Order: sequence, then structure tokens, then C-alpha cells
Amino acid sequence: MSSVAVLFKVYPKEGMLDATAKNIKEQMSPTGMQVEDLAFGIKVIKVIFKFDDAQTSSSKIEEKLRNVEGVGELEVEEEGLI
Repeated sequence: MSSVAVLFKVYPKEGMLDATAKNIKEQMSPTGMQVEDLAFGIKVIKVIFKFDDAQTSSSKIEEKLRNVEGVGELEVEEEGLI
């Protein structure tokens, strides 16, 4: 069993930054989360999850995250063992 950390970059749907961040916090209970400026007024939400790889996987977390209301696009920015 290994512990894994995965950092997602979430692009919220237009005008839904605050609502999306709130929904992620309430529905997913991430280890950490922050909003960052990307460019030209575009903001992204960086969300980190830490988990035991015997219990779940990053693809399962990604699938759940994609179903959170307000999430437009997302990508895995980093993933590794801790």
C-alpha cells in the first residue's frame, strides 16, 4: 500500500468560480485547494487529494470531480507517491 497525491487543475464553467470551489469542498473534501490566476482574467482551481492507492485511484477521483456542478474542464497537473 502506498500513499498517493494528485493535483488537479480545474477550469470552472464561466461565471461559476466561487460556486464550483464551494461544490468541490463540500462534495469531495480535498486535502487542499486554492484559486490561481491563469492569464487574461482566467482563474483555475488547483485541488489536491491524498489517498491510499489500495482504497481508490486518481481516475476514480477524476471521474467524481468531473461530475461536480460547475466543473468545465480539468487536467492532472501532478501525481506521485508520498
